[in-house]
Amino acid sequence: MLSLEEVRRGLHGAGQGHVLRFWPELSAQDADRFLQELRQLDLSGLKAHCERAQQAAASPPLSLDPLMEPVLPESVGSVRKSAPCALEQWQREGLYQISESRVAVLLLAGGQGTRLGVPYPKGMYNVRLPSGKTLYQIQAERILKIQELADVKHGSKCTVPWYVMTSEFTLAPTQNFFKENNHFGLEPSNIIMFEQRMIPAVTFDGKVILQSKGKVAMAPDGNGGLYQALVDNQVLDDMAMRGVQYVHVYCVDNILVKMADPLFIGFCVSKGADCGAKVVEKAYPSEPVGVVCRVQGVSQVVEYSEIRPETAELRGEGGELVYSAGNICNHFFTRNFLQDVTENFADQLKQHVAIKKVPFVDSCGNEVKPSKPNGIKMEKFIFDVFPFSRNFVVFEVLREDEFSPLKNAEGAATDTPTTARNALLAQHCRWAAAAEATVLDEHQNTVPAAARAPPGGAPPALCEISPLVSYFGEGLEPLLKGRTLSTPFILDEKTVGELQDD
Repeated sequence: MLSLEEVRRGLHGAGQGHVLRFWPELSAQDADRFLQELRQLDLSGLKAHCERAQQAAASPPLSLDPLMEPVLPESVGSVRKSAPCALEQWQREGLYQISESRVAVLLLAGGQGTRLGVPYPKGMYNVRLPSGKTLYQIQAERILKIQELADVKHGSKCTVPWYVMTSEFTLAPTQNFFKENNHFGLEPSNIIMFEQRMIPAVTFDGKVILQSKGKVAMAPDGNGGLYQALVDNQVLDDMAMRGVQYVHVYCVDNILVKMADPLFIGFCVSKGADCGAKVVEKAYPSEPVGVVCRVQGVSQVVEYSEIRPETAELRGEGGELVYSAGNICNHFFTRNFLQDVTENFADQLKQHVAIKKVPFVDSCGNEVKPSKPNGIKMEKFIFDVFPFSRNFVVFEVLREDEFSPLKNAEGAATDTPTTARNALLAQHCRWAAAAEATVLDEHQNTVPAAARAPPGGAPPALCEISPLVSYFGEGLEPLLKGRTLSTPFILDEKTVGELQDD
């Protein structure tokens, strides 16, 4: 364990001696806590980290437009365009792999929810569904249901382990939330939580930012910090011990995410892929989502801010966008690929610059909340490993069925609690209509079978179907066919029993 003097020398050697400027003013308890934090810094790499941040923030982004080309058609599957027999075969393959306990899900949950405006992890958020379920509960119940579907299909007793990557900000509250809710019916030993690394925020002149007199301003190292976190926490060893071969990785904020989606898993396995990405068709050329494409023949994601408008607006012969594959942070990896990345490519991951407003303490010791961006947070992105894949594939899904992220507080134009809630309720109205039920809205009008939630508008009806009853709309016809459903209507295990007795 490093002594104070060794930490001091390390900071001075990195050109960051100012970090201990207020040391004499700290209480014994605060000094001890601060020293513990400083010992966890990579002091040997701190100078390089600060210099990289400063240089990256000052450098104009490289224009990739002349080097871009779409993903090869043979590497693409699609819910809309692939043959029904292929979709059925991929789904069978996925359910089989799940039944053999070869599939795990890995949740990226290290963000603080700052844009959402809440002081707790996003997964704990209640978007005001009729049931009152949080994102974590919805996701846990989808895991329970897909295990059940695989077991019924194959006579197995399978497990889909749930790996949850948190950060310093989200680990303790997430652990407590799961305990308070009895792990939502899942076996606690199959929920594995671990922390990603934190790295210092840096000023535009390359100095570590002090958040207070005895605390460095730290931030998670982006969702691409996953790869280092897998090593730090021996997660891949745990996967190997459990027999996990395939990993479905996703972001916590997508209310429509299909946990361990058998169709996606089966597609990737059938194609022999080591890495895959789900995408949705971009809603319009300038939509602020990254694009999955190739750059000089290598698969990667190009951020929307790095693409010129004229490139984003390019269209093919049929009028479709040339670069339409919108990235939704929903990925497939083989465990062997993740092992390969951590052993051979981790130090090659690109660093991305995020310019942020970072609270700091000024030279007089006053804590300041800046009104404009004053700091640099360096991030790695999970998709930066795509170029290392030997067989990369893309699977296009329907936005209305699989992608409605919760990012912003109410009042924003998109990705709010209201838009997320309405997307889920509209989906469940479509499921009920497909099962030949008649769904009535609050005015007793019939909801159309192709119900959609208008942006910012009300859902077609308050019709909610528990993941414990149906994972993707399956199994509803025996329960709902010929019935008229007045809303609000919640189809959960209790309601199922009442319908069956009716």
